[in-house]
Amino acid sequence: MEHIPTLHIEAFEQEVLSTEFYCNELAAHLENNRSLIHKPHSHDFYLCVIFTEGSGFHEIDFNRYTVAPGSVFFLKPGQVHFWNFSNPPKGYIFFHTKEFYELRYSHAAVSNYTFYANNYNPPKLQLSDTAIAPIAQRFAELYTTQTKDFQFKVRKLVSLIALIYIDLNTLYNANTPSGNVYASNYLQTFYELEHYINQYYKTEKSAQFYANQLHRTTKHINRISKELVNKTTTQLITERVILEAKRQLVHSDNSLTDICFDLGFEDYAYFSRLFKKYTGNTPSSFKKDYNL
Repeated sequence: MEHIPTLHIEAFEQEVLSTEFYCNELAAHLENNRSLIHKPHSHDFYLCVIFTEGSGFHEIDFNRYTVAPGSVFFLKPGQVHFWNFSNPPKGYIFFHTKEFYELRYSHAAVSNYTFYANNYNPPKLQLSDTAIAPIAQRFAELYTTQTKDFQFKVRKLVSLIALIYIDLNTLYNANTPSGNVYASNYLQTFYELEHYINQYYKTEKSAQFYANQLHRTTKHINRISKELVNKTTTQLITERVILEAKRQLVHSDNSLTDICFDLGFEDYAYFSRLFKKYTGNTPSSFKKDYNL
C-alpha cells in the first residue's frame, strides 16, 4: 500500500535543529523545503502560518481556500494539504508538537483554541487590514527569538506562541459566523470522540464501540455530536472513512480494491455505494474528475 507522505519537524531545514518546534520566514521556508512541500502531504504536528503578501490557494482535505495578505491558516496533525501560488508569498510559519506546548504551558491544551478544537471549525482566518501588522509582529518576534540562544529561551517561545494563539482565537471567534464555531460544555467529550474515531475508524464503525471507549451511552454521544455539528456519531465515523478514501484515491496509486480493504470493507460494491451516497460520485469517477 502506498501512503500519503507524513512530514516530521526534523525534515525541514532550520537554523536550530529541533524535533518539537520550527519557525521561519515563509519565503525562506518555501524555498529551503521546496522538494518536500509542493506535493500533497500531511504533518504529525500543529502548523500556523500568516501571509503578509502573495496570492493563490491553499487546499486542505479537499477544501480550497483563497490565499491573500492577512490569511492565517491552522492545521492539525494528519490533515493533507498543499499550496499553489499565483504571486510570491511572504509571511511567517511555525509548527510545534502537542507536547512542546502543553508540557510547558500550565493547564493548557492546544485543543482549547477554537480553530484546533475539532475538524468542523474552518482552518482559515482572514485578518482585517488593521489587524495584519500587529499579528505579523507577533510572528516576527517568535522567529527572531528562535534564532537566538539565551536562558529560558524555550519558555519564551511557548509564551509567544500562547500570545499568538490567544490573539488569533479572539479574532477567530469574532470573525467566524457563530453557526460555524462549535463550543459548549460538551466540547471535551466531542474532542475525545474525534480522537477515538481517528484512531479506530478503519476497523470500528459502530457508534456503540465509541460510546464504550468514552464510558457513555450511544444516546449521550449522539446528543453531543448533534448539538455541536448537527451530525450523528455514525455520520462522523462514515465521514472520516470517506475523507481517507478521498485522500488515497487522489494522492496515492493504490487500487480501488486495496483502498476498500484498507478501510475495513470486504465488499467493494457496498463501499462504492457508500462513497457515492456521501459524495455523489463513485470512487472511480471521483478519482477521474479530481485529476482532470
